[in-house]
Amino acid sequence: MSVKADYMAYRLIDAAVDAYFPVVEHVGDHLDNLDDAKAFESESAFLELHTVKSELLVLRRAVWPLRDALVELRSETTPFIADSTRLYLRDCYDHVVQLLDLVESYRDISGDVRDFYLVSISNRMNEVMKTLTVIATILLPISFIASVYGMNFHTDESPWNMPELKWRFGYFLSLALMAAVAIGMLLYFKWRGWLRGDPSRAAENVHSLDRNEKK
Repeated sequence: MSVKADYMAYRLIDAAVDAYFPVVEHVGDHLDNLDDAKAFESESAFLELHTVKSELLVLRRAVWPLRDALVELRSETTPFIADSTRLYLRDCYDHVVQLLDLVESYRDISGDVRDFYLVSISNRMNEVMKTLTVIATILLPISFIASVYGMNFHTDESPWNMPELKWRFGYFLSLALMAAVAIGMLLYFKWRGWLRGDPSRAAENVHSLDRNEKK
């Protein structure tokens, strides 16, 4: 049985189009593996995500000309392509459109995953900064108390010069004062929801601030 040239051309085009589907599926599987919370713990996840976006861009550039060519082949009036073959070309065109839809969908997903990755990095950085800020804020009044009592103004010169320096347990009282200040500030931070242990209180504070700004 002889095969006409137009049908042979269709089979070659269809084989080329179908060969893209395993490639696109492989890229999609790689993207699914990256769209995982555990994947973000790896430092190479962002580089792999950038590689996936580059691969999708290459696929789009490769598939898009096929779409334009098939539009011309299935619509152009020429005696070299039979009407029966045009039906096959329409089916091939639908496959190309499906490929482009998959590529565009994966590109959108990769963009969302990248944004989520950047947000997770920002959140981790905010947690680190919050911890350091809490430590610095607690040490600030303690340093102030220590610096005040480190001036050593003697009471023999004036009754206003730190009578606590002659107290029997003045040293322990100053340590107790520092500990009370630190514990009090920690309890206040927790009550305000600024520590990780009480996010509902933090959300309530944010809503209250929003209401005050609207007023």
